[in-house]
Amino acid sequence: MYKYIIKRLILSVIILFFVVFIIYAVLRCLPASYVETMAMQLSQAPGSKPYEEWLVQLNAQYGLDIGIVPGFFVQLKNLVTFNFGDSWKYTVPVLEKFNSVIWVSFVMGCIALVLELIIAIPLGVIAATKQYSKTDYAITAIALTGISLPTFFLATFLKLIFSVKLGWFDLFGLVGRDHQSLTAMGQFLDKANHLVLPIVTLVIISIGGLMRYTRTNMLEVLNADYIRTARAKGLSENKVIYNHAFRNTLIPLVTIVGGSLPGLFSGALITETLFAIPGIGYASYYAMVAGDIPFSMFYLSFLAILTLAGNLITDLLYGVVDPRVRYS
Repeated sequence: MYKYIIKRLILSVIILFFVVFIIYAVLRCLPASYVETMAMQLSQAPGSKPYEEWLVQLNAQYGLDIGIVPGFFVQLKNLVTFNFGDSWKYTVPVLEKFNSVIWVSFVMGCIALVLELIIAIPLGVIAATKQYSKTDYAITAIALTGISLPTFFLATFLKLIFSVKLGWFDLFGLVGRDHQSLTAMGQFLDKANHLVLPIVTLVIISIGGLMRYTRTNMLEVLNADYIRTARAKGLSENKVIYNHAFRNTLIPLVTIVGGSLPGLFSGALITETLFAIPGIGYASYYAMVAGDIPFSMFYLSFLAILTLAGNLITDLLYGVVDPRVRYS
């Protein structure tokens, strides 16, 4: 097992090298450039240098006056030495800005993932065990509704009902107007109240796919020979389903759960924007639009590392849920 992990780690480093290069090359080719915007602003000040001189100076300052390959190795050296620099757009150190926005998205993603698993997997199992029944049709309809609803429509509908009509939640933001005057518990509850609708939005649009996936895999397992043998031996239906069939259904589900690791840190761009939640998805989007290479490089490289780690964790979990898997 240790040899397997070492081989995977070496392969992950090689993959990460090329992924980081692609990220840097794409960022260098973006039509938007923060240094151009900043040079334009500086050149408009009274008695300032012309735009062209500012542009040359800023490009040299940020290492954009050299080719993509030399510039990439400069950025790679900074990443390896944990010198992430300052964000061009937010004018603070990259790690400081990242730390200030990541935890909101992480909390939202974790809660939404747990609720998704608690709701979708049991409903998928129920739909499979009651195939072609009214229950199966109802669960399938719910799943298809969740899959088909656009995020912006669902978020707007929830705000219309629960914020405008009922007045239970605020329309936008992470905190209320009187947040600073509240006690510590009051501030916690205030933030929790503002996260209810965004989390509900994420859960509704996510459960459909996992529900259908669970149902499909459960049906495939229930039609296997060993399930018919278990039933022929006189085992109860609950033991057949939950002790035999569901355990084998876990194998493809582990793939989905392991692949969701980057999603916990990537944020939900559309949802965060619609609800004005200052999360990492919202911040990274505007950093990329502005051509903020230091912040975008760190954020995308971080997601690449999480993706590789998620794949490794998924492969290791296969051996936990299926004893037939051997790493040799």
